[in-house]
Amino acid sequence: MNVANEKLMIELSLAELREIAGYAVACAEPALTIFERDCPDDPRARAVLDEVRRFAAGGKRTKAIRVTAFDTHRAARAARELGLEAAAEAARAAGHAGGAAYLHPLAKATQGGHILMSAAHAARAFELDAGGTPNVGGDYIKKATDLAGPIVVQVLTRYPNAPSGRGRVGDLWRELDASLRQLAVGRQPIGAADQNTPPS
Repeated sequence: MNVANEKLMIELSLAELREIAGYAVACAEPALTIFERDCPDDPRARAVLDEVRRFAAGGKRTKAIRVTAFDTHRAARAARELGLEAAAEAARAAGHAGGAAYLHPLAKATQGGHILMSAAHAARAFELDAGGTPNVGGDYIKKATDLAGPIVVQVLTRYPNAPSGRGRVGDLWRELDASLRQLAVGRQPIGAADQNTPPS
């Protein structure tokens, strides 16, 4: 889906939203070690992941998710001001996990970021931590692809493809988006691709 009516409402259940939130936490959490190593006295990134994890496990979608997400983005800015770029990206990954809990059922390409930006920022954090080696980010995108269960893939494919822009993080987002959409094709039921082909 490349073009969509941005006023179109997309089917999205609470159970699916929990799956998306859980996926975002799983993608962001490995990079938390970078943030906590470089900013050991700052609990904000861990706090948002804890809040989102509770929601993903069946808890209520509370105001605390939004509050801790905004706090974590402030932590990212603080880390960046200190020149801690990898830590800043790790914090952004955690902050976007908070955003995953607020994925909207609107056919906008930017909404896909609520699903995938935690992984993209985590990949960039690992990449920067390794001196900016692109292969490291690409390897993490492969891991994020493997972490995505069928529900995450199904929900993603209801939204338009990832948009252009956003620098290297945008590249990683689009790489993951493409990988998961290809995975969706591979997960079609046997014979699904041939349903419109008349028998010989």
